Amino acid sequence: MKQNVFPLSIVAQRRLRFLVGGATNTAFTYGMYLLLKLVLQYQIAYLIAYCCGVIFAYWFNAVYVFKVPLSWKGALSYPVVYVVQYGASAVLLELLVKLAKINSTFAPLIVTVCMVPLTYVLSKVLLEWSGRHKTEKPFNADK
Repeated sequence: MKQNVFPLSIVAQRRLRFLVGGATNTAFTYGMYLLLKLVLQYQIAYLIAYCCGVIFAYWFNAVYVFKVPLSWKGALSYPVVYVVQYGASAVLLELLVKLAKINSTFAPLIVTVCMVPLTYVLSKVLLEWSGRHKTEKPFNADK
């Protein structure tokens, strides 16, 4: 019988996959932003990279983290996670910069770390909700 070198609970494994996916997504979207910025205005480059990051996050979190089927309902509702996250991030950033007097260069790093649990919970709830509705055709149903 094969013994696991790093025995982790299923929940711990899911959280680790979420962190790996988040780090991968961050590297992917930042690299895309830097490349796009070579040919586009920085705000347009950021918008495109951010949207691609949301799409990647949906795919990665549905398939690898929470193991729910991909669906149009999930894909179209998943950006809600990032709208809520952005609102909470903006408030926290303002508090850190104005009230805690943390430099605006470093405050976003603190915000990013603080948003991980919120993003995890929102992703879990939304993806499990969208995965419960099996009557909808998945993306690859027409193949």
